[in-house]
Amino acid sequence: MSRPSILQVGPYPEWDQGPLDQVFDTKRLFEAADADAFLAAHGPNIRAIATRGELGADAKMIAACPALELISVYGVGYDAVDLDACRARGIRVTNTPDVLTQDVADLGVAMMLCQSRGMIGAESWVRDGSWAREGLYPLKRRVFGRKAGVLGLGRIGFEVAKRLAGFDMDIAYSDIAAKDYASDWTYFANPLALAQHSDFLFVTLAASAETHYIVNADFIEAVGPEGMIINISRAANIDENALITALSSGTLGAAALDVFEGEPALDPRFLELDNVLLQPHHASGTIETRKAMGKLLRDNLSAHFAGHDLLSPVL
Repeated sequence: MSRPSILQVGPYPEWDQGPLDQVFDTKRLFEAADADAFLAAHGPNIRAIATRGELGADAKMIAACPALELISVYGVGYDAVDLDACRARGIRVTNTPDVLTQDVADLGVAMMLCQSRGMIGAESWVRDGSWAREGLYPLKRRVFGRKAGVLGLGRIGFEVAKRLAGFDMDIAYSDIAAKDYASDWTYFANPLALAQHSDFLFVTLAASAETHYIVNADFIEAVGPEGMIINISRAANIDENALITALSSGTLGAAALDVFEGEPALDPRFLELDNVLLQPHHASGTIETRKAMGKLLRDNLSAHFAGHDLLSPVL
């Protein structure tokens, strides 16, 4: 029996690529010199798209695949997939939630600690001889006991808050409604009120049209000159221009970011700032989690073509 043809939008680690190639006829769009010509040649036979969260599948790609049945996303974010185009044609969509939740939460908390305690600069202080020449490193700010806000108490936000509880922090959150499982934490229906309350503000909500630039100039100003914003969600949730302006002027004290608009070609103004920690969108970047993500992506594809229920459907 012939293997189903799938369009692979971006590369995967070899531990995923090998098993994927064994089961499916993979057409590697990312290797094509001319993407449009590649889609024209192979699109009519494509029954599924295997993509990554930041790459997605736009309306043009979807339209080039008239036999398309499923889009399987390697990642929890699926905002780069044109869901309206999928709904119109009854195309199913899956992602890889849960398996990356803990690692993303770990990195978010690590970013807070690293930035608040100035650990990147402190290491340079040792390596470049400043410690020996100039003495003690400049004092930084504590984490324990301070106010932490979580914008979006979904899977990742909840795990972030659990970790922050270990630092005896005053934890608050904002979401579309109060959560029964978060009764020990303060709920703010208004995100701006959460920003005003927080010393450390974690952005952990899913990206959508409703959340686009939810962290705007007013929100950033509310966090304040001694506050920090940590983003481990999607870049579209923050108005980057407003963020850079606030960091440059001191209206916002600091930021720690794992995602950027146009990444990896981030706004060069970020590189000129010493009050922002920059990470290369690697919150889920552990061997264990990436293997689990790849397996879930493949399992969704296999379940679909076997006529079984999808393991983690979005649509």
